[in-house]
Amino acid sequence: MKVFVIAGEPSGDALGGAVMAGLRDLAPGVTFDGVGGPLMQAQGLDSRFPMDELSVMGLAEVLPKYRALKRRIAQCAQAVLDTRPDVLLTIDSPDFCLRVAKLVKARSSIRTIHYVAPTVWAWRPGRAARMARHIDHVLALFPFEPPLMQAAGMTCDFVGHPVVAQPLAGVAEAAVFRATLGTGPVVLALPGSRRGEVTRLADRFGGALHLLAQTHPGLRVVVPVAAPVADLVAAAVQGWPGDPLLVAPDDPAAKRAAFRAADVALAASGTVSLELAAAGTPMAIAYDMNWLSRQIIGRMLLVDTVTLVNLVSDTRTVPEFIGPDCTSSRIADGLRDVLARPQAQQAAMALTMDRLGRGGEAPGLRAARSVLDHL
Repeated sequence: MKVFVIAGEPSGDALGGAVMAGLRDLAPGVTFDGVGGPLMQAQGLDSRFPMDELSVMGLAEVLPKYRALKRRIAQCAQAVLDTRPDVLLTIDSPDFCLRVAKLVKARSSIRTIHYVAPTVWAWRPGRAARMARHIDHVLALFPFEPPLMQAAGMTCDFVGHPVVAQPLAGVAEAAVFRATLGTGPVVLALPGSRRGEVTRLADRFGGALHLLAQTHPGLRVVVPVAAPVADLVAAAVQGWPGDPLLVAPDDPAAKRAAFRAADVALAASGTVSLELAAAGTPMAIAYDMNWLSRQIIGRMLLVDTVTLVNLVSDTRTVPEFIGPDCTSSRIADGLRDVLARPQAQQAAMALTMDRLGRGGEAPGLRAARSVLDHL
């Protein structure tokens, strides 16, 4: 069995590595071709070119590399057509991957499977119908996505979210970490992993923490840092209260311990809410964007919450402060409420993890089984 697999960013590389490991377990003798990072290469992929060439975010960043990306799209599509694999498995990075699939489908009947459904439940629902023109089957991370993909004309399996397979700190590890921070409340601050996010949110996060410190003496702040913004975050927290402790991006054990030890988290919107739910850490979510993006996306949103814990659990227990509500005073009030009633989120967080596949078969293995079932 031959699988041509493409991932374009680190999160896709992690998904790819897991599904490739699952395929090797279920289909001995499987061979891989395509593009991926170190985790996929560890499973036997000889990447045709560095995956980093595809890890480009934002219009300003894409434009200078547009011609090179177009060449890589054409190169990948031609490689698929030349090698005639049993399946083309594309992973996330839809701007690149779905263009490859489109070219392949235009000239062949090769089976195409895409891993990570587009967020049509949140905005731009027409993406599913366009995707169905050249994708046969979808591997979904969320349990509410298969009906949306099926309505657009594709088969789709929910295979579980990778967060349920990530290691967690134990009680003892959390206690050791907590013992270094004093006796006051511990706040985990996560202002984002992109420079634009940190630039917009850091001052508001700092202001909220100053207000919170006035009513919670001895407060300590812990800031796990994402590698792309390490320097920016280190500078931003200089004026924050709570003697901020930075957790380096190359220390995953300390990050896990911090997540488990914290009393509450203040986080930018994103998948980090699922990591917090996995650790059982109550949270408040805050986010803002530039004025124009806020106006456009605000009119396109189809949901009344952007927090994944709220969406998956079908509750609204996690407070969020988005756009005009993303102010220091409102965030501080939200954090006080969470600290006063931390148990209010526990059931929603546990339900979220259960619905995402905790306790079941590993998502990578489920994804591999789905691939084989739909060839």
